[in-house]
Amino acid sequence: MPSLYDLFVSMGLFAKGIVLVLAAMSLISWTNAFQKWWQLRKSRNETVTFAPEFSRFLKEEQLDGAIKLAEKQKHSHVARVLGEALSEVKPLLRDRATITAGDINSVERAVEREMLIAAAELKRGLGILATTGATAPFVGLLGTVMGIVNAFTGMAASGGGGSLASVSAGIAEALITTAFGLLVAIPAVWLYNYFTTKIDFLAVEMTYTSKELIDYLIKSVGSEFGRSIFTKEFQTQKATQSGGPVSR
Repeated sequence: MPSLYDLFVSMGLFAKGIVLVLAAMSLISWTNAFQKWWQLRKSRNETVTFAPEFSRFLKEEQLDGAIKLAEKQKHSHVARVLGEALSEVKPLLRDRATITAGDINSVERAVEREMLIAAAELKRGLGILATTGATAPFVGLLGTVMGIVNAFTGMAASGGGGSLASVSAGIAEALITTAFGLLVAIPAVWLYNYFTTKIDFLAVEMTYTSKELIDYLIKSVGSEFGRSIFTKEFQTQKATQSGGPVSR
């Protein structure tokens, strides 16, 4: 039984080109997958370290410490979102100004913008895996079709006297490209689904933690930051929008 190398050497120029294209696609997809895995791993590790310390700062109402901690974490998806939220109200917190409903709305918009940017960065490169998984079998099939055409063309050129063994060898050679295409596509599809699931989970984490921070700013800001004034204004604005009475 000939080895894969022997089959490659015996292939025609077109089939060799198909194999080289598939090899390049495989190399690019695996390189991209490793980079994505490393990116998500760094983000996860930094978030695991960041979250409890950030929560402790908030419980102790050390907002300056929470802001500095979030600014230090460059790879954590959660730290980026929370840091962007706090940066919107940092001048107010530092100046001991009153936090208004408009300030909270500004924080929410800042969080949404940062979440969109973070999600786009996390998804960057997944298109390569999706494209590889979708097209690699067809690239291999193209090599197979052309190989079979060449095999039967050669048999016709010999006057139909070609033996079954010679035709079978040509078809087997042609089918190698389809097998190689599947070997490239299957891991790419698996990796795409794996990373998509991971990124969806990270998006849920960003959404949940940002909502928790918004609730903190609404309900738990200390009186030195104008909690009573803010609460009154927020309730007044909410009642005005809903047309109901102001709760007291």
